[in-house]
Amino acid sequence: MPLGAFKAALMGTAGVSAEGDVVLLSTQTADGDASLTFTGLMTSTYGEYIFKFYNINPATDTSVFQFQVNATDGADFNDSAITSTYFRYQQNEAGDTTLLSYTDSGDQAQGTGFQYLTLGQGSDTDESCVGELHIFNPSSTTYVKHFMARMNEYHSSVYSIGTYIAGYINDTTAIDDIQFKMGSGNFDGKIKMWGVK
Repeated sequence: MPLGAFKAALMGTAGVSAEGDVVLLSTQTADGDASLTFTGLMTSTYGEYIFKFYNINPATDTSVFQFQVNATDGADFNDSAITSTYFRYQQNEAGDTTLLSYTDSGDQAQGTGFQYLTLGQGSDTDESCVGELHIFNPSSTTYVKHFMARMNEYHSSVYSIGTYIAGYINDTTAIDDIQFKMGSGNFDGKIKMWGVK
């Protein structure tokens, strides 16, 4: 697939057939929902899955957008251990406070909790987060499952905070479900799921 078509496909601006290299598999829209779950869509058909987040707006101020996975036939999103890193860079609206740092409150060391994607979004109607999450070879029964994410949020204290998150899910069982939710409260927004051959 030419680079232009690849970029268009990822941005959702062009139709992609089932025979394409990048295929839109699912779109879910939250409207005051507690979570969005993609069930049974991660299979051996694709070696990489991309989730894109569009205007995720929490109902609760300073809430954290996050994810966790289930192994095949799992049901509770707390069995798979995650080891991760979390870097952030930020600037406030006044332009007089900046930061680049490792953020240990966003990482996990063999943790079974939900993995942070943001740090505390604002809940006003014009505040949201956007970004993407990549998960590699989730159906492998040999290797751990690597992931990486890049996000930007409108923080509750009027900062633009960009984040880089990466890690692995320490499970050699196939992963087929993923759930997204806020740390507390409901949220609005859209999530698209892509498969990459």
